[in-house]
Amino acid sequence: MKTTAPVDEVYQVIYTDHSDPFRVLGPHIVKDKGGSALAIRAFIPDAESLSVVIETGKANEYPMDKVHETGFFEVVIPKQTDVAPYELKKTTHGGAVETFKDSYSFLPTLSETDLYLFNKGDHHQMYEKLGAHYVEVNGVGGVQFAVWAPTARSVSVIGNFNSWDRRKHAMRMLGASGIWEIFIPGLPEGELYKFHVKTQHGFVLDKADPYGFEMELRPKTASKVNFLSRFEWSDGAWLEQRKTSKSLDKPIAIYEVQLGSWQRGEDNRWLTYRELAQRLVEYAKRMGYTHIELMPVMEYPFDGSWGYQVTGYFAPTSRFGSPDDLMYFIDHCHRNGIGVILDWVPAHFPKDMYALAQFDGTHVYEHADPRKGEHQDWGTYIFNYGRHEVKNFLASNALFWIDKYHVDGLRIDAVASMLYLDYSRKEGQWIPNQYGGRENIEAINFIKHVNGLIHYYYPGVLTIAEESTSWPGVTGSLETGGLGFDLKWNMGWMHDMLEYFSKDPIHRTHHHRNLTFALLYAFSERFLLPLSHDEVVHGKGALLSKMPGDIWQKFANLRLLFGLMYGFPGKKLLFMGGEIGQWSEWSHEGALDWHLLEHVSHRGLSQWQQDLNHLYLNQPALHQVDFEYTGFDWIDFQDVASSIISFERKARNSDDAIIAVFNFTPVPRQGYRVGARLPGMYKELLNSDSEAYGGSNMGNYGIVQSEAVPHHGRNHSLSLTLPPLGMLFMKRQG
Repeated sequence: MKTTAPVDEVYQVIYTDHSDPFRVLGPHIVKDKGGSALAIRAFIPDAESLSVVIETGKANEYPMDKVHETGFFEVVIPKQTDVAPYELKKTTHGGAVETFKDSYSFLPTLSETDLYLFNKGDHHQMYEKLGAHYVEVNGVGGVQFAVWAPTARSVSVIGNFNSWDRRKHAMRMLGASGIWEIFIPGLPEGELYKFHVKTQHGFVLDKADPYGFEMELRPKTASKVNFLSRFEWSDGAWLEQRKTSKSLDKPIAIYEVQLGSWQRGEDNRWLTYRELAQRLVEYAKRMGYTHIELMPVMEYPFDGSWGYQVTGYFAPTSRFGSPDDLMYFIDHCHRNGIGVILDWVPAHFPKDMYALAQFDGTHVYEHADPRKGEHQDWGTYIFNYGRHEVKNFLASNALFWIDKYHVDGLRIDAVASMLYLDYSRKEGQWIPNQYGGRENIEAINFIKHVNGLIHYYYPGVLTIAEESTSWPGVTGSLETGGLGFDLKWNMGWMHDMLEYFSKDPIHRTHHHRNLTFALLYAFSERFLLPLSHDEVVHGKGALLSKMPGDIWQKFANLRLLFGLMYGFPGKKLLFMGGEIGQWSEWSHEGALDWHLLEHVSHRGLSQWQQDLNHLYLNQPALHQVDFEYTGFDWIDFQDVASSIISFERKARNSDDAIIAVFNFTPVPRQGYRVGARLPGMYKELLNSDSEAYGGSNMGNYGIVQSEAVPHHGRNHSLSLTLPPLGMLFMKRQG
C-alpha cells in the first residue's frame, strides 16, 4: 500500500476502528522529496475513481490514487503547503458523477469550554451542542453531528444520505471527552440517521440520537434531522407575564390528558397536534381549566406504556405530528390563556437497545449494578444520577422543553422511586448509601439541581412532584434543605377520599376520619389534589363506577367528590373522562365515550364540573390561601353520626369567605344549623343537587339570612336545607 499515512491507521479507518479518522483522512502537510507537500486522503467505498478539485483561483483538479481496493484514495500535491478549500469529485462504478465537500476537511465546532462543562455536568444548554444541528463552517452550511459514547471503539453517522454505510462518515472523539463529532456539509433537514457504535469488544449497535429533536413513527426507530427553527411563536406576551407574575395564590385547575385517547378521528385514527389544538383547547377553555397536563409526549415505542418509557427525550412523539405541530398546539394554548404542563420521566428508561440502554456497549446512562440500576417492577433501567454527563443530559432536557417548546411546567413522574435506594426492593436487593442509609443522595442532589436551574432560568415555570411518601420538604426551598418543587401531589388525600367514597353511606360513619385526616398535614407542603389517570386503570374502574348506590346516587356521589376537591385547600387536577362520567376504565386504545353526553345525567355532571371550575377561578377564597392555615377553618368536623362536615375557606381578606357544607348520606337534612362568623344574607353559590346537574333540586331557594343564634363557636348561624348526597357553597353578600 503506497500512502503517506501510517499503514496501521489506514487499516483502522478501513475497518472503522479508528477513534480519530481525521488523523488519517482529509488534508495533511507531509514531507515530500525533502520539502513539504499537501496530502489529501479519502475513504469512499463506492467510488470507482476520485479526484480533488481545489477551489482557489482557477479550479484545479487532481486525480487521486486508489491505494487500497476498499476505496481508500490519496493524492500528494507537491510544494502545496496551504490547505485551500476543496471538493471531492466521485465517479461511481455505475458511472455517476458527484461533487461534494469533504467532511474531513473541517475543524470541530465544539469548543473546549463545551467539552469541559459537559464533562463537569454544568452545560445547561447541551441540547444546542450534542445531536444534529445546522452550523456554518467557513461559510459552508451543513449538519454538525455529536454524540457522547465514552468507551466506544468507533462511532459513525449512518443514514439515507450515505446508504447506512458506517464507513462513509466515521466520527472523531474530541480528546478524552467521550464526545464524537463530524460535520456533513450540505445535508438538509428531514434526513434520517442513527449513530453506528462499535464497542470495545467489537460488537456493533445502531443507536437513535439521545439528543435528537425528531424520530420516526414507531415501530421505526431512526432519528430525523430537525433544526427547530421554522415555527414562529406568537406567545411573547404570555411568556413575559409568566416570568413576572408567578404566584401560587392564583387558581390552578389542571386537566390531565393523554393525547392519543382524548378524542379520535375517523377510522379510530389519532388526532394531530393541530387538530387537538382546535378541539382540546376550546374544550378546556370552556370548561374553565387553567392548565392542560399532557401525559408524556416524548417519543416512546410501546403504546401501552402511555409514554412513561421514553426513548427520545428531546423528540415529541411522531404519533400526532411534527415538532412544529406540537409548538403550534402549545402556542394556541397560550393564545387562549391555557398553560401547558408536561409529564417528565427522569426516574427510569426502557431497555430497548436502539435507545439509551448500554449505549456504547457499557452502562453509560444507567448504573451497572442492577441493585442500583434496574427497576424490577417496571423492567427498566435507572439513570446514574452521580455521573456528571448523565446529570447534564437530564437537566438540559428539562430546560429544553421550557426553552424550545415554551411549556409552563413539568410534572416529575415517580419521584419516590428516585429518593429511596430500597424502593420496591427486598433486603439484599439494594445498596445503602455511603452513610448506611436508604436515601439516594445522588438522586436527591440531582432533583435539587434541576429545580434550582428551572427556577433560575425560568422563574415563572412550575415544577410538580408525583411523590407518594412522607419525605419532608418536597416543596421546601433549596435554601432550607428542601427539594425545591412548587407543588406536590397529595396522594394521601386522594387515597383517603376514594376509599371513603367507595363505602356505602350507611357505613361512612365508621370512616369519617378519611374526610378529616388530610387537614392534619394539609399545610406541611404545597399540595395539589389529584384525581389522576392512575386511579382509573389496571382494574380500578372509572371514577363513576367506584361510587356506591344506584345510578342517581353514583352521580350524586361523584358530584360531591368533585365539590369536596374544589372546597379543600390545594390546587386541582382531574384526569380526562372523569368530568363526563366515563363508565368504563380508561384505555389508550380508543377515545373517551363522548356519546355519554347525550344523557341528562352525564351532561349534568359535565356542567357541574364546568361551574365548579368557573366558581374556583372567580372566588379568591377558594384558591388564594391554599398553603396556610389562615385560609381554612373547620366549622364542624364532629358530626360523625350524620356524616356531615362544614368548613370555611378564606381569601387574604378574611371577610371574603365561603362556607362549604357536605352531606355524605342520601338523607336530606332540614333546618341543619351551621355556625357563621358574620351576620348577613348568604347566597347559595353552588348546590350540587341542582336540577341542572341531575340532582333532586333540594336547597335553600338561593339565599339564606343568618340568625343571631350562636353555634359551632360562632356568634351567628345559618339554618340550611342540606340536599341528599349533596354539598353547598355559601357566601355572605355585601
